[in-house]
Amino acid sequence: MESLDITSKTVMEDLVSDGNEALHFKLVRQESDIRDEKTTFKPEMVHQVYGENENIFGYRGLKVDFWMTAGSLKVYLNQSSEETINRKRSEGVEPDPVIPPLAKLLAPGQALGSLSDFLKVLKKDETFIPPGKKLSSFTLDGSDKVVRNYEVYEADESVPGFRDYHAHLQPWIMFYIDAASYIDIDDDNWKFYLLFERTNVNGSPRYYMAGYMTIYKYYAYPDKIRPRISQMLILPPFQKQGLGAKLLDIVSRTFWTDESVVDITVEDPSDDFIRLRDFVDVSNALSLDTFSTSNIKKGFSPEMIKESNEKHKLCKKQARRVYEIIRFFRTNISNPKEYKEYRVDVKKRLNQPYQKEERQLAKLQKVLKPDEYTAATINITNRQQRLDNLQSLYSDLEDHYRSIVTRVEKTAN
Repeated sequence: MESLDITSKTVMEDLVSDGNEALHFKLVRQESDIRDEKTTFKPEMVHQVYGENENIFGYRGLKVDFWMTAGSLKVYLNQSSEETINRKRSEGVEPDPVIPPLAKLLAPGQALGSLSDFLKVLKKDETFIPPGKKLSSFTLDGSDKVVRNYEVYEADESVPGFRDYHAHLQPWIMFYIDAASYIDIDDDNWKFYLLFERTNVNGSPRYYMAGYMTIYKYYAYPDKIRPRISQMLILPPFQKQGLGAKLLDIVSRTFWTDESVVDITVEDPSDDFIRLRDFVDVSNALSLDTFSTSNIKKGFSPEMIKESNEKHKLCKKQARRVYEIIRFFRTNISNPKEYKEYRVDVKKRLNQPYQKEERQLAKLQKVLKPDEYTAATINITNRQQRLDNLQSLYSDLEDHYRSIVTRVEKTAN
């Protein structure tokens, strides 16, 4: 690696690397994966590691290898570049640290000192066994049309070896979940659900980490709990195969028959997770009596809230959302009358915040002087703006519902 003198603006720009492009991840199953570029994948974000602009300064042609054994999650880090900044001839400007910010994410002892050490640990991965209790197993057709086997395990801080394993797993969230934070595993209200691919090599089972979910059991007065989904991640090599839906469905079902559970909630869900949850909840609700075609067309009912909560632990808000998606599924949008009835039904719900605002404004008008009322409501949207906003909200929602319905239909076929 050569040293580079800073002599021009162009050279300065050449010294800036996009952290998302510089990082090269691998989940290594066997030594040949190291040389196989098909096993390499990239982060979705690095701002939680390298700063808001996600750039790394001081190198040209920077490449950072972040390799992890696919079972035990041990790590090998390596940095290389074509050229680096010349400290003596750059007025003391230093290159950004590359490996230290990554090493800070890792658990003590997780990073291995050399490639040879990494290969030794990789050999030991042949006997790796997932921590926790096996909840379920299933098969899915992969993107390569090969049938693959998966297993889901439940664990908490009391499971031998899980504390260390969870510490090895956590770094991934910094690259794929925005505003991520590490979990305090000492709190025994946490539950962890681990997804592994299982293969057989020479008659022996091998397990490879594919994804995981965390749930916190919140107290609900007087003697209930409200499980809240906190984090969920399917690692990139396993995405776009339906594994997220399977994991969410399997974990949700573990709470369905638990009488102490009020409902299942989600903490700050991303748009992707909202789509995933809607798909799973709609797929399951199609088998409920109150969500039958004949009942759906009568409108949202207390019976729907009750049945979806008792059988699937949905809260009222999610039950209403599931109802709207299924009703869209059952609505003939080529029939003007039927389609209009559906739109009006959804828009009535969307309009509720505006109606509440109007009631509050009416109260203000009674107690304020005209000039005070005008000043207090100067930033309130007028009727036409509200109608435009309502139509925009509805259009976005219908597009979302259509995508869920399309996936449900595709899965059913």
